[in-house]
Amino acid sequence: MKKNKKVSIVMGSQSDYKTMKLAENILKKIGVSFETKIISAHRTPDRMYQFAKKAEKNGTGVIIAGAGGSAHLPGMIAAITSLPVLGVPIESKKLKGLDSLLSIAQMPKGIPVGTLAIGEDGAINAALLSASILANDDDKIRNKLKSWRKSQTNKVKKRPK
Repeated sequence: MKKNKKVSIVMGSQSDYKTMKLAENILKKIGVSFETKIISAHRTPDRMYQFAKKAEKNGTGVIIAGAGGSAHLPGMIAAITSLPVLGVPIESKKLKGLDSLLSIAQMPKGIPVGTLAIGEDGAINAALLSASILANDDDKIRNKLKSWRKSQTNKVKKRPK
């Protein structure tokens, strides 16, 4: 993997952006380049295919795919590209995201998708994990990520007040 790769954040619909925006916020704080797109595995399959087929050539190093309901987006993208794909199950009204979690986590052997927590925590951790992956070949990102983690440590009080 070359330096200066970006993270591609994709989601199945506009309503998913409320959750996936949190991934953007973390990547901004760490200084990781990213792009954000709406791509539906079911409603825009040609867009999904073209995105996944060209992602590596277009400078993407990691893909974060947020999806709700049947949540096929992360798995379908992972079936097309060899880039790391991190799935974020979006919380749904009907099953609170459990359906999304199971759809993303239960990928058949041979097509891995890293699956994060349901909802906001998953989006934030997907951004941090993406930064960790890119940091393997980018000292600037590695140092920013170390600073981020140190600031997290410093926020923990030694004694309750």
